[in-house]
Amino acid sequence: MVVLNRIYTRTGDDGTTALGTGERRPKYDLRVGAYGTVDETNAAIGVVRLHLSGAPDLDGMLGRIQNDLFDLGADLAVPQREGKAERLRVLTSQVARLENEIDSLNAGLPDLTSFVLPGGTPAAAYLHLARTICRRAERMMVELAARPGEPVSEAAVRYMNRLSDFLFVASRFMNAMGAGDVLWVPGQNR
Repeated sequence: MVVLNRIYTRTGDDGTTALGTGERRPKYDLRVGAYGTVDETNAAIGVVRLHLSGAPDLDGMLGRIQNDLFDLGADLAVPQREGKAERLRVLTSQVARLENEIDSLNAGLPDLTSFVLPGGTPAAAYLHLARTICRRAERMMVELAARPGEPVSEAAVRYMNRLSDFLFVASRFMNAMGAGDVLWVPGQNR
């Protein structure tokens, strides 16, 4: 259980922050940046949810995703080490749930014949924003995982990859089941 009775501690005034292990890292550290960008994704999803009147099923999915993103942030904040007690990790079952929800939302959508520009309804536009932030977090996680001594859960990387797909499909769902998608017209303004 988390208890926050004091919000400021002054321990970060020197430009460092603590991982879940207690290890201090510079605030510009790639691991800190990765879980911070996961948090940005979560905040963007919170904005999306303000625009979901009439879509309670999608709102429920996004609520579960927001909770998963806190799990994922905890996963990143406590690097997995050999011989250490297991901490909270993203599970492959969470990835599978996302895949099932993508399939459910995508089932009624028309096939795409062009790339989709971010836009349409406010919910769809904010879903696209969340998707791009999610992709940035995923890139940071993959870069972090490529560094020696910086383990990143494979399930966490897969989760972020699927999440960006989910957010894309959800944007089409919120654009009148794809009818309101704004399509890219190559070379339109030449």
